[in-house]
Order: sequence, then structure tokens, then C-alpha cells
Amino acid sequence: MNDPSPTLLFSAADVGALLRAAVFAAQRHQTQRRKDAAATPYINHPLRVAELLYDVGQVRDTALLVAGLLHDTIEDTATRPEEIATRFGEQVLRIVLEVTDDKALPKMRRKALQIEHAAHLSAAARTLKLADKSCNVSDLIDNPPDDWPAERISAYLDWAARVASGLRGVNAPLEAHLDGLIARARDRVAGPA
Repeated sequence: MNDPSPTLLFSAADVGALLRAAVFAAQRHQTQRRKDAAATPYINHPLRVAELLYDVGQVRDTALLVAGLLHDTIEDTATRPEEIATRFGEQVLRIVLEVTDDKALPKMRRKALQIEHAAHLSAAARTLKLADKSCNVSDLIDNPPDDWPAERISAYLDWAARVASGLRGVNAPLEAHLDGLIARARDRVAGPA
């Protein structure tokens, strides 16, 4: 007779941490919407990033999955670093801080810094960035913002590819996934031949 209980990949504490992070992120992002035409609830983005880490990247590290759920909380909400450290630990905080842009800087400077810093991030932060960029490019394919002309989408794809070049060597499945998405998005922008 087969044992009906599945093999556990995560402990009860791991599952609890993931659920607490999902709830925390949902609370912090509750009034935010994505830039797409449907004004999708923002929480869908960190949930999708964590899902990509798990499904495509085969990430089984709880701290990295939790960081995936929380990766935009400091950058885009009133969340303070101490809150992340207290609730989810210093390791999660370190990963989140590595992928957090300094909103006090002009947008173009922040984008340039992402390119410059990509290769110098920890392996965990580079892996998270691959999933984040994959999610953003996927959104451009499936539901781009109404006010983004083809030129703006092309410029974003060029920038994302430059960031991705510095993220290489940490997670081949996520790298291939992002490469495929960028190629599909470029094909969509180019239109029928």
C-alpha cells in the first residue's frame, strides 16, 4: 500500500513564515495597483515572483522565498527595515535590501545603478532579481500599461536585458526563462513580419 502522505519539502515553521510574509505583503500593498490596463492588485506581483522562484527556479530556500514576497515592501510602502528584520530575520532583510532601489534618487540613476550593481549582488539577490524581471517582462507581454508605446516597451526590454546580463550564473532555469520572455516580448513589439 502506498503512503498517502506526501514528502514534506518545508517544515511547519517554513510554511508559517511564507504565510506570514504573504499576509504582511498583502497588507502593505493593499491599496496599490500595477500599471497595467486592468489595474491589477499589486500583491499579485510579489506572489508571482515567489511562485517563479519556486516553480521555475526550483528555489527551496525559505528565506529567499520570503524575500520574494517582501521584495518591494521597503521600496514601495512605508515598511521600515527593522520591521522586516524583527518579523522575518536578518537574512531576509539583507536580501530585500539588496534589491531595494533608493527612491530618493532620480529614476534614470536608479535604473543605471541596477545595471551597475547586478553582478555584485549576492546569489540570492541575483536569483530574486531574475524572477522579478521575469514577472515584469511577462506583464509587458500579457497586459502592458495602456500608456506605454512600443518604443517605451522596447527601451524597458533593452534595460532588463542589460540588468539580466549581470545576474548570470546563479539559476540557469530562471535565466533561460527570462531570456525567452524578453525574446517573446521583442517579437510582440515588432509585430507581424
